[in-house]
Amino acid sequence: MRLWLTGIVLVLQLLLATRLEAAAEQPQGAIVQLGGETILVVQSAAGAQSPERLARHLSNEITSLAEDYSFDPTRISTKADPPYVMVGIREEDGGFKPLLAIDERAASLAKTSQSALAKRDAQAIQTGIKRYRIQRTPGAWLRGTAIALLVLLGYVLLIQLERRLNQRATTWLGGRASRRFPDISLAGNRLISRGHIQRSLQLGRGALHWAALAAISYLMVPLLLSFFPPTMGLAADLREQMLLALQQLWGGVLNVVPNLIALVLLGAIVITLLKLNRRVFRALESETIRFDWFYPEWALPTARITTILIVAGGLALALPYIPGSTSRAFQGAGVFLGILAALGSSAIATNILSGLMLIYTRGFREGDRVAINSIVGTVQERALLVTRILTPLNELVSIPNAMVIANPVTNYSLASRELGQPVAVNACITIGYEVPWRQVHTLLLEAAATVDGICQEPAPNVVQTSLNDWHVSYELDARIHDANQYRAILSRLLAAIQDSFATAGIEILSPAYEVQRDSNGLTIPPRGSSAR
Repeated sequence: MRLWLTGIVLVLQLLLATRLEAAAEQPQGAIVQLGGETILVVQSAAGAQSPERLARHLSNEITSLAEDYSFDPTRISTKADPPYVMVGIREEDGGFKPLLAIDERAASLAKTSQSALAKRDAQAIQTGIKRYRIQRTPGAWLRGTAIALLVLLGYVLLIQLERRLNQRATTWLGGRASRRFPDISLAGNRLISRGHIQRSLQLGRGALHWAALAAISYLMVPLLLSFFPPTMGLAADLREQMLLALQQLWGGVLNVVPNLIALVLLGAIVITLLKLNRRVFRALESETIRFDWFYPEWALPTARITTILIVAGGLALALPYIPGSTSRAFQGAGVFLGILAALGSSAIATNILSGLMLIYTRGFREGDRVAINSIVGTVQERALLVTRILTPLNELVSIPNAMVIANPVTNYSLASRELGQPVAVNACITIGYEVPWRQVHTLLLEAAATVDGICQEPAPNVVQTSLNDWHVSYELDARIHDANQYRAILSRLLAAIQDSFATAGIEILSPAYEVQRDSNGLTIPPRGSSAR
C-alpha cells in the first residue's frame, strides 16, 4: 500500500512539473481556438489590427471551415506577399484567400523566419481541423464513452481506497496511536492533554479526508468532459483554471520559502540563546560560576529579563519575514496593541522599574523577615510588579513595588545572612528608684538566659536609657538565631521577665500609670503564681 501511494505521489509531482514547465514555455499572446482547443497563438497582428481581434476572427473562420466537411484541410497553405507572408486558402480556380499575415515583428517574437512561421501556422490549422473532425466521428464518441466509463470505474476504486485509508487512520488514531500521545506540560502544568491531541488529530484526519474527496472529484470533472466534443472547451477552461491556481500556489510557495528558511534559522538561534541563557544563570545561581560583582539572588530575575529581551529581539527580527506582515490587518493589530500598551504602561512601568531597583539593591529576598510600611512578615514573593508578605497571622499582603520603594524597609534577616551578626530583640521596662540597678540588671539577664533561641554569643546586655520622674528605664538587648522566630522569642522573653521580677518581689512600673498609693499593696502577682 505504501509503495502504491508513493508511486501515485511521484506521478502527480511529475505531471505537475511537466505542466508548469509547459505553461512557462508557452508564448504569450491571443489564443486561436477550435472546439475549445488551442491550435495557435497570435503574438502580433499586421497593420493596426490587435492580436485579440485577429484571434477571434481566425477562430470563427477556422470553425466554419472545420464544420464544412466538403473543405479539404490541405488547401491551407502559404504565399509570399512582401513585406508579408500570407497564410490562407488556395482556391480551386488558382486564387488565394488570406487568413493571416505574418510580418517581421511576428517572426522576431517567434524567433524564426517569416516563411517558417507561416508554414508552422498553416500546419497547425490543418492539424486542428483534422483533429476536430476525427473527434466528432461516431467512433470517437464510442471510444470517448468507453474511456469515460473506465475513468469512472477508476474514480470509484480510488474513492473506495481513500475511504479504506480513512477508516484505518481513524482506527489507528483511536487505538494504538492514542496510547503513545504524550501530555504536553510546562513548568509542571499540563497544557494539552492526550485526549485533546487525539481529538485534534481526528479533526485533521476528517478535514484531510473531505479535502481529498473534493480534490479527486474536482480533478475528475475536466477529465470526463474532455472525452466528448461538445464539452472539450469547458474541460480546457477548467484545466486552465486549475493550472492557473497551481501556478499561483507554486509561486506563493516559492516566494514564502526564503522567508520560512529565515524564520527557521531565527527560531533556532533564539532557542539556542534561551538555552544558553538558562544554563548560564542556573550556574550563577548555584555559584558554579562566580563573579565578585554578581550576587546569586540576581540570577533568576536577570534570567527573566534577558529571556524577555531575547524573545523580543527575535520577534523584531522575524517580523519582516512573517507572511502578511505588511498587510493593513497586521498593521491595524499592531496599532491596537500599541494603544493598549500606552494606556497601561505608566503604572506598570513604574512598578517594574521599582521591582528592578529592589532586586538589584538587594534590600531583601524571598524568605526574609521584613517590615514595610508597618507591615511585618516573611517575604513570600518578590515579583516585578508586587511584593507579597505573609504576616504572623497568615495574612498575605500584596504591596505594589512603587509603594515599597517609597517607604523604609526593615530587614531582620540581612545582618545574620550577610554580616554574620544575628538580629537583636529588645525589651524595655521601668523600675522604681528604690530597687538597686545592679539587681535589675541581674534579673533581666537571668530572664534572658532561660529563653530558647537567644544567642549566648554575643551575650545579652542591659542598658539604662533614662532617669524618669518616678522610675528608671532599662532596656534588655539579646541576639536571636532565627529572625523568623522574632515574634515568638520576644513573647517568651517578656514572659520570662515578668516571672523573674515577680519571683524577686519587684514591681514593674511600665507601662506608666497614675494611682493613689497608700502603701497597702503592690502590683506584683502573688508568689508562686509564675509556677502555675
